[in-house]
Amino acid sequence: MAQARRNDPATRDPMSQLLDSIGPMSDRKRRALSLAHEFMAPNRVETFLHAGVPLVIGKREGYRIWDLDGHELLDLHLNGGTYNLGHRNPEAMAALTDALTEWDVGNHHFPSEPRALLAEKLAGLVPGDLHYSVFTASGSEANDVAIKSARHATGRRKIVCLDAGFHGTTGLCGAAGNDETAQYFHCDRPEEFVKVPFNDLDAMEAALQGRDAAAVLLETIPATAGFVRPEGDYLKDVKALCERCGTLYIADEVQTGLGRTGKLWAVEQWGIEPDIMVIGKGLSAGLYPISAVLLTPSVGHWLTEKGWGYVSTFGGSEIGCQVASTVLDICNRPSTLENAGNISEYLGNGLAKLQQTHPFLKEVRRSGLVMGLQFDDPAGGLLMSSTLYKHGMWAMFAGFDFSVLQFKPGLLVDEPYCDLALAKLDAALSEIDSQRAGG
Repeated sequence: MAQARRNDPATRDPMSQLLDSIGPMSDRKRRALSLAHEFMAPNRVETFLHAGVPLVIGKREGYRIWDLDGHELLDLHLNGGTYNLGHRNPEAMAALTDALTEWDVGNHHFPSEPRALLAEKLAGLVPGDLHYSVFTASGSEANDVAIKSARHATGRRKIVCLDAGFHGTTGLCGAAGNDETAQYFHCDRPEEFVKVPFNDLDAMEAALQGRDAAAVLLETIPATAGFVRPEGDYLKDVKALCERCGTLYIADEVQTGLGRTGKLWAVEQWGIEPDIMVIGKGLSAGLYPISAVLLTPSVGHWLTEKGWGYVSTFGGSEIGCQVASTVLDICNRPSTLENAGNISEYLGNGLAKLQQTHPFLKEVRRSGLVMGLQFDDPAGGLLMSSTLYKHGMWAMFAGFDFSVLQFKPGLLVDEPYCDLALAKLDAALSEIDSQRAGG
């Protein structure tokens, strides 16, 4: 009798019923989903399951991932560019393995050879007069340091940022982007963080005219908003406004840096020399967490006065520094940057052809390999994510604009991979066309 009650759908808990509705899956995968739901992120697990994406990543290699039950997917999400060089990149793996033979995390109080060498390398690769590096374990923390540095350097508190920006969810940076999550946790600070629309120069000028803003914090191409491109000279004009108003320019390159636009840093495409630049995600090669904030000598002057103004036990781990150094070498190779440009054009041509046959694909936003596909439906990006999953591709919808799918090829992909990606995109679009036509 007890066994019968356990097997009766009417008496089973909602999560078990939801898993049953997905269809057959291995005990291993079911257990992973159940434990994640019970002990970690119930809402996130439920959201993906309801969307028809019961993904639990198992094997991963290059620009492919496999579900625990073997479902193979082309990875066009790359976790925001974390896997810019692919999953388990052989050169980065070798750097990690070599580092483990000599180094560990290190002691954050003392000078460190791996940290010092990485900082020197960065100073030689970043635009303008960015000189000092402060290493953190995440892009969120790096943006926090960027905001604090700007406030100290200017003596001002106000930060101007985008109403659809995203810079992380810790501390200060959580209040600097879209308000929803910060308000949910009562961490929003509207009196200190002023939000303006992207590409609206008049709104930016109005926000800066009081000459009381410490910094403008901008993603070079806003990712969670759907990779909307800067229009005309917008970024240059914002930089000019900053200079006129004594305001610092912070470039958030966490998702757009490291070669994704065909230049090592996206700001180089628009000739911007920021006062502060934040990098992360891909710097880790997806192997060891590391991010960095780069500061000009004047903005980073606090480092000469207050050596413990920012400390992090794991920020700038010596192992992570070895991996990051190799990442910079690979991303800055002429062959890597050339491939990014060539693949962008190749995919751009393929996407243009798909637009001709699938009007549902409304707009292709493309800046090198930073791409957003907008669809003719307010939830088109969500629909494409779940449909592509069935066809063997994972690409993530834009969190602030569900009509857009973030479409992010890796730096080292080749044309056969792109052909396969375009074929899967074509198949998913055809399925949706049929559904919309009532077929």
